Amino acid sequence: MRLRTLLETKALGLRLLGGEEELDRTVRGVMTTDLRDPSRYLAGGELVLTGLAWRREPADSDRFVRILAAAGVAGLAAGEAELGAVPEDLVRACARHRLPLFSVVEDVAFASITEHVVRQVSGERAGDLAAVVDRHRRLMSSGPAGGGPDVILDLLGSDLDLSAWVLSPTGRQIAGAAPAGGARTELPAAVRAELAGEHLAAVRAGRRAPYRVAVPGGGTYSLFPVRGAGRGGARDTRETVLSDWLLAVAADAGDWPAERLDLLQGVTQLIAVERDRRDAARTVRRRLAQEVLELVQAGAAPAEIAARLRVAAPVLLPGLGSAPHWQVVVARVEWGLPDAEGAGEPVPHGAVAQALLEELLVDPDSTGAEPTERIAVAHTGEEAVALVPLPAVADAAGPADEADGEEPAALQADRLLAAVREPLTRGLAGDGRLTLGVSAAVHSAEGLRGALEEARHARRVAAARPGRVCAAGHQELASHVLLLPFVPDDVRRAFTARLLDPLRDYDQRHRAELIPTLEAFLASDGSWTRCAAQLHLHVNTLRYRVGRIEQLTGRDLSRLEDKLDFFLALRMS
Repeated sequence: MRLRTLLETKALGLRLLGGEEELDRTVRGVMTTDLRDPSRYLAGGELVLTGLAWRREPADSDRFVRILAAAGVAGLAAGEAELGAVPEDLVRACARHRLPLFSVVEDVAFASITEHVVRQVSGERAGDLAAVVDRHRRLMSSGPAGGGPDVILDLLGSDLDLSAWVLSPTGRQIAGAAPAGGARTELPAAVRAELAGEHLAAVRAGRRAPYRVAVPGGGTYSLFPVRGAGRGGARDTRETVLSDWLLAVAADAGDWPAERLDLLQGVTQLIAVERDRRDAARTVRRRLAQEVLELVQAGAAPAEIAARLRVAAPVLLPGLGSAPHWQVVVARVEWGLPDAEGAGEPVPHGAVAQALLEELLVDPDSTGAEPTERIAVAHTGEEAVALVPLPAVADAAGPADEADGEEPAALQADRLLAAVREPLTRGLAGDGRLTLGVSAAVHSAEGLRGALEEARHARRVAAARPGRVCAAGHQELASHVLLLPFVPDDVRRAFTARLLDPLRDYDQRHRAELIPTLEAFLASDGSWTRCAAQLHLHVNTLRYRVGRIEQLTGRDLSRLEDKLDFFLALRMS
């Protein structure tokens, strides 16, 4: 109900004294008071009725009106029975504070106005609740079994004019509303990553939902967590924060009434049903992965493992028979759980890593409510292990022939995390880490045991790096890169100081650029002409600098061993 409606109701005896431009304000209640400061009893949106008993001098008017305006009341109605007319100082004060002011004729009781307002507001609230109940009924009848999250989001668009999307914790779009007769809208990747990151950070911080997010150049969104059955009561958010979905609504829910917030909470519960359904659908793939993992770790015969893979391949690659190649991905999520003295070892959580791997390894080309999943993920309690089938690449002439050397499109460690590193880092906050290792592709069951060990070694290389989210691939296991992270810090410092400190000191005193010269010389494989050309130096100048390096360090750059020492020292510095 609006102030304008009250003014037009002749039986209420209201006369407008100021604030005509504010008559579209909504009235949510009514209060009668003659207190000098009624702020503690005001919630906002009230029509305040007063007999002016609080006014003892003109200055009181501005003080009283200022209190009402700060409380967010809809308007002020002053009775004429006490003073005969509303004082001009009150009219001026209401004009200054943009508060609509009415006078109430002497023969109309405040009780009559109160009764009318309460009756109208109660009727409108009943209508709103009826609409909410009806929307809930329609949403339930069109729930996941009737079309998935997309149908629910379509109803939000048609009934409430809200654009909404369902996102995974990594920012992948799971569902989105479609305009009438149009294609489903997709949020830009940068916006999705920002929303996912804000959601994860808010959950870890324990903020109360919905979370308001202002995206630069992209408007304001309200984020509602989607928690599956049994997740809402989890004792620790770290058990679910990296697996729960979120509902992103393109609106600011900060001033929404409770009824609308309740409706959106109901929507998230319906979407959670779909989330749980997908979890259940992964049961077969998880069991297959667990069986293969147990066989590999137990040292089973390759023939036995191959037989199990033949069972798994049709589930993971329907219609393709068997997979010519397999790849293994190992992930570990660790949370720091300090003891009473503030120390403690990080605690791994295999189930969290399993859910996260399943999200990361969804086919990147799949869109819509039903993604293509070609992976099976098991977990051991400390780590998650994904078995990834790689179908052969087909060329223009037809299907690829493994005998002709066709190779599958293998997973790359850095690419797996490139688009999700930022949101996941925010979800892991200050006490979590994700490390991931990827094996090379293997051609048969005989290679799976080696692939598993390779992926685990790669993950340990990733764990030795700084950062909350790190990955390493099999390529790094055949390089000095594998060894450097495991050199103790004191050994690294002593080694690099012995070789490089004399050069740094000399460069600082003489600006001789011996360190850059050494780097260029090694990068040129000791070629004088190539190095001189790269540094834009005469060969004789280069020979002088190299000689100075050898003199300061006691090393000989014509010897392979000394070249290797300098190379490693530069890499570790």
